[in-house]
Amino acid sequence: MTHTPLEVRAVADPTIDPLTPGGVALLAFVDAVLSGGDVASTAAAVRAELGAAGLVDAAAVIGNFQMMNRVADGTGIPVGRGSRIRNAALIDQLGLDRFDHTDEENTHP
Repeated sequence: MTHTPLEVRAVADPTIDPLTPGGVALLAFVDAVLSGGDVASTAAAVRAELGAAGLVDAAAVIGNFQMMNRVADGTGIPVGRGSRIRNAALIDQLGLDRFDHTDEENTHP
């Protein structure tokens, strides 16, 4: 735990300030990488705010999360009910229910 303030709603709403150093630039960089947007200019903004090491760290985190999500999706690992219950307030706060694509074919006992 770092005790650094963070407005987690900024992850789902770009109009909200994330309250973390370089947070706006980091969110724009993540969005550009994941959507095929202007990676060069958003990477330059991250570098300007957080330095070259910060840009490398950000790119590594994005790559790692992409890898983990692809492995989980590819192997059919569902988000467990316990995780959904424990994180219900955060899921609701971020509006993540819109990503729930559970159907009978993907339902696991």
